[in-house]
Amino acid sequence: MYTSNSKFKNSYHENDHTNTFIMSNNTTKHSEISHFSHKQHKLRFEYSEFPFKCDGCKELGIGSRYKCSSLCDFDLHMHCAIPSPSLFHPFYPKCSFLFLSRPPGDTPRYCNACEKPVNGFLYHCFQCGFDLHPCCAKLPMVLDDGEVKLCLCRKVSSACHRCGQKGRSWSYRSACKRYSLHVACVREMVVESWHESYVNGEKLRESGVPYGVKSVVKSGCKGNKGSKVKKCCEVAGLAVQVVVSAVLGDPTALIAGIMGSLLSRG
Repeated sequence: MYTSNSKFKNSYHENDHTNTFIMSNNTTKHSEISHFSHKQHKLRFEYSEFPFKCDGCKELGIGSRYKCSSLCDFDLHMHCAIPSPSLFHPFYPKCSFLFLSRPPGDTPRYCNACEKPVNGFLYHCFQCGFDLHPCCAKLPMVLDDGEVKLCLCRKVSSACHRCGQKGRSWSYRSACKRYSLHVACVREMVVESWHESYVNGEKLRESGVPYGVKSVVKSGCKGNKGSKVKKCCEVAGLAVQVVVSAVLGDPTALIAGIMGSLLSRG
């Protein structure tokens, strides 16, 4: 079991419409599994700081993964390796999402959370036609440290700190309403940052919170010295690390504590 050093810890209930990122981590990781998508070899659990492309959902990942035990270039996110057969999401109360190994039909499909293409594993509602990447489907609905809450919103009225737009995709918004960030924008920042950090699998600079993510959060807090605003920014920073972690497939706070310490020093 992996336990975060952050004060925010994960508790996700598949069929509970009030999943909250708080208090406990009950995720069980098996050391070795068999998987239908790679029948020839076992997959072993490992943790790596190097980026990888998930062979299930075809999206970027980092941190916890299942990798081929026979050294094939085959990797799966935790959510893709051990998916829930079905799940419900509070944004779509009439939908029942089923896990599929590939998108249905022949037309291009897009994730309703991040609006990016769906090219592999997904959760699909046959009744409504909605699609979710496995990692997007498992984004925590609420971040709560007992003082400040941040909520995952389907739409927000405030502009995203990254792109300056209000629409586009799901966002995390702080209770102080000074901070919001699209899930899609976090994904873009992560991809851009790690493309700059790694060339042909070689690390060019230290891994950690992507520089673009740091810059966006710091700019949102610049000039605000009040204790309440500072607290809000600290928690917003933790929200970003959770979004980054969840989007990349490791919602147990992959980048735990780094953003909090960064903002507390600012």
